[in-house]
Amino acid sequence: MFSNRTNWKIKPNRLSLELESLNKKGAPLLDLTESNPTHCGFEFYKHLPLDGLANPENKNYHPSPQGLKKTRETVAAYYKEKNADLSSEQIILTAGTSEAYAFLFRLLVNPGDTVLVPAPSYPLFDFLADLNDVTLAPYRLSYDALWHMPFENPAYDAAADAKALIVVHPNNPTGSFLKQGELHALNQWASKQNAALISDEVFLDYGFDHSPDRVSTLAANTACLTFTLGGISKSLGLPQMKLGWIAANGPEKLLKTALERLEIIADTYLSVNSPVQNAAPEWLALRGHIQKEIMARLQKNKNFLAGKIKEAPACEMLAQEGGWYSVLKIPRTRTEEEWALELLKKDGVYIHPGYFFNFEKEAFLVLSLLPAEKVFQEGVNRILARTKA
Repeated sequence: MFSNRTNWKIKPNRLSLELESLNKKGAPLLDLTESNPTHCGFEFYKHLPLDGLANPENKNYHPSPQGLKKTRETVAAYYKEKNADLSSEQIILTAGTSEAYAFLFRLLVNPGDTVLVPAPSYPLFDFLADLNDVTLAPYRLSYDALWHMPFENPAYDAAADAKALIVVHPNNPTGSFLKQGELHALNQWASKQNAALISDEVFLDYGFDHSPDRVSTLAANTACLTFTLGGISKSLGLPQMKLGWIAANGPEKLLKTALERLEIIADTYLSVNSPVQNAAPEWLALRGHIQKEIMARLQKNKNFLAGKIKEAPACEMLAQEGGWYSVLKIPRTRTEEEWALELLKKDGVYIHPGYFFNFEKEAFLVLSLLPAEKVFQEGVNRILARTKA
């Protein structure tokens, strides 16, 4: 009766079952997986203007496949600040990044074709690929005190039939940004392969340093057909408002064809609601204020973890350039799932094991840097105490 594309193994794992049991008992827990900013006590929500949602213009319906022009112009201005000179016609508004991926898979990939994805990275790709009949092939990031892509290595053998490659910039959860040499290698690969690049930049504005070798954004990339994804879920901490975008760039003829086809795809759905589009320019004007508060939280939690890890020589905090997560390497005295279960049962700390994010080896834990500082600090103290024990 059901399609093969939804034939997922939906049986809960041991960690999910234990979490459900503890929640039913009302057990106090420290959630270090929390990535929903609306649950993390940020002050800016108290002052977020909502007048745009009551704009009288919302009573009228002006269907626009690409999205309202004034909103697209605001997004284009956002990229101009990052030295990417785009017109509003190169912007397609979507109801979040997941929909943007679906549009691009429909544009670029035939059923069964291959898309390259980074590993480690977040597990959303698996479900999006299944729903769009796409085959994923991982390319492994390597680590030697910094994270590296494999494409600068001439001997690296990527999937020969790949139609597109996804870059997460910065990566989730490693926090690594693409470097100029890596982008050059990717452009050479894409041109030779006749493939497109998809750059997921939802965490772009959250960098901890300013390396001169870092790529600012792929939205300015014209060497090959390139689609850059962003949205207000992360850039403004507003996941409930469901507004994302695709910024398209590349060689002129390819770009023109891509935009024509994307317009038809978007016109088929017209999914982005008018009130959010009308409110978005005012919200984006507050980007600096909002991101300053989020960055302060991220930086404080990151600094605390870096300081405490010095007291736990058996553990290592992996290098992190940006994003909302930190990766902790812990002793391989048991599996990651066993570590996570013990922390949950005995210490009341909920944490994601590395295999959730397709780490190749064990043992790693992935911590969100968003929780309130007291929650994060107590959770880290309990994790490190458990590893010492």
